[in-house]
Amino acid sequence: MRVYVPLTLSGLAEAYPKGDLGPAPLVAYAVTPALREWYVSDDIEELEYAALNRAALASLRLLAADPAARGLRVVVAVDVPDRAAASDPDRGLDREALGEVRIDGTVTLADAAAVHVDADDAEADVRAAARALAAADGGDGDAQFVVDGAEDHELLWFATQEIPNLVNRED
Repeated sequence: MRVYVPLTLSGLAEAYPKGDLGPAPLVAYAVTPALREWYVSDDIEELEYAALNRAALASLRLLAADPAARGLRVVVAVDVPDRAAASDPDRGLDREALGEVRIDGTVTLADAAAVHVDADDAEADVRAAARALAAADGGDGDAQFVVDGAEDHELLWFATQEIPNLVNRED
């Protein structure tokens, strides 16, 4: 199963020398039954793109919690055994938890398929979106417009061999 792990550049820089993405349980996003029902599509590529976008929003939340981090969303795509990722049925219908899974085991960078990161020119919009996120969550339409502005930026695809160059972007 392909899962999408939200991070920040500083989180990726911390994970790189250790070789794993963090302590268990790890929150990630994947094509879950609830995401399938919400997205109403049978196209696996579209569903995986939706899961990637859910992880990008979670990365934005990490940035909102750490204003010192560089304002670029980071998502690591990892292949894990199906049994390793479990969704919480009690949160399955919660819009905020769509596609959310928990992984109880170690997720290594060696299992990563790719890394998705914002382009440098997205940084101002992503920073603004991180600052506006709490107000958007509270129903502020103007703040939601700012958050949507970050979502207008497509995450770039990077091979795992490029992680050393990506973590140097943190500076």
